[in-house]
Amino acid sequence: MDAATVTYENVLLDLEDFPDTTEPIWLLGQRYNICTEKKEMLADIRSRLWFTYRKNFPSIGGTGPTSDSGWGCMLRCGQMVLAQALLLLHLGREWRWKEGLKQPAAYYRVLHCFLDQKDCLYSIHQIAQMGVGEGKAVGQWYGPNTVAQVLRKLSLFDDWSSLAVHVAMDNTVVFEDIRTLCLTSSNKPQEHKPCERYSEQGASYRSSWRPLLLLVPLRLGLTDVNKAYISSLKACLTSPYSLGFIGGRPNSAHYFIGFVGEELLFLDPHTVQPAVDVNDDEMMGEAEEMGNADCSYHCMHPPCRMDVSQLDPSIALGFYCCTEHDFDSWCEHIRMQVTCGNQLPMFELVTTRPKHWPPFVLPSGPSDQAGGADFTAIEKPFERFYDSDEEFEILHL
Repeated sequence: MDAATVTYENVLLDLEDFPDTTEPIWLLGQRYNICTEKKEMLADIRSRLWFTYRKNFPSIGGTGPTSDSGWGCMLRCGQMVLAQALLLLHLGREWRWKEGLKQPAAYYRVLHCFLDQKDCLYSIHQIAQMGVGEGKAVGQWYGPNTVAQVLRKLSLFDDWSSLAVHVAMDNTVVFEDIRTLCLTSSNKPQEHKPCERYSEQGASYRSSWRPLLLLVPLRLGLTDVNKAYISSLKACLTSPYSLGFIGGRPNSAHYFIGFVGEELLFLDPHTVQPAVDVNDDEMMGEAEEMGNADCSYHCMHPPCRMDVSQLDPSIALGFYCCTEHDFDSWCEHIRMQVTCGNQLPMFELVTTRPKHWPPFVLPSGPSDQAGGADFTAIEKPFERFYDSDEEFEILHL
């Protein structure tokens, strides 16, 4: 049964094997009760953009692969975490997708960015080719950190969203670097007004803040996840600013969106679907009826589950802070729930850049490779350590 033929009744039946528990289910910072909010939870899951392996798309680079099956799972997970940030920016957390109904134009514009075409900004083509500059040949598996760096660089071409994408290195989030990045104009026209909802806060929060996508690559153990990190990891998933995290297990990469008890919930990219060939009118929301062209980009079944102990220790956390107020609130949540108390913190928050680090340099354009992600002497060993191809077995389906 493919994604387009799964019925709502089938999905509700599939949920019967979900844990019969009074524990809350957390999905991207939203809390659900499985007993009373089953339909609401499923609607939330279906509204996330689900990117999987595709086949029969235009060859990458003109002569490269026409399918990413067997090597593109982490790239697809990177697409999903970025897409979630863009949905939050342009549509908000309460927006819900409904099959067969026409959606806001912003939805189609977000989806268009990820189509499997060479001229789409965040397509598999662009990610694979940008990765060549990071030492990854087209068709080679990426680790979480490489995906984070590639997304950061591609975002510099995004004249529409104007996201400030920051990759926190060496397990350290530096407030000074983030504020410098987010309060510096991108010199690009912004078609959205992300700070309107905090206008009542007064002058203490600046409307010049650019929406932040924060990616934090981490390693939570040598070969297995250190159990001391598990409570901190789950606390991150309860943050209202959480985008989940990308990672996986020894066989494959997944996009983790929440948890219930000791089980992580994730969207799995390991389904090979045909590349969708739709015209621009459909994708940009100009057609009278969308039809089912976008159904394969939404997961119609309940999320997959795995015990947290099975998680590969190499991950990259994602957070989205639309405003400066959001960033301050995120910092407070992390201080209270992640870096304080007796639990072992996964990363640290610092006000200023460590003295032994090179200076933070703002990216000045799409070709610029600076700004904390330029693989300086401090970052190169980190990148190699976190992105070893031995972390995951590449599947050939």
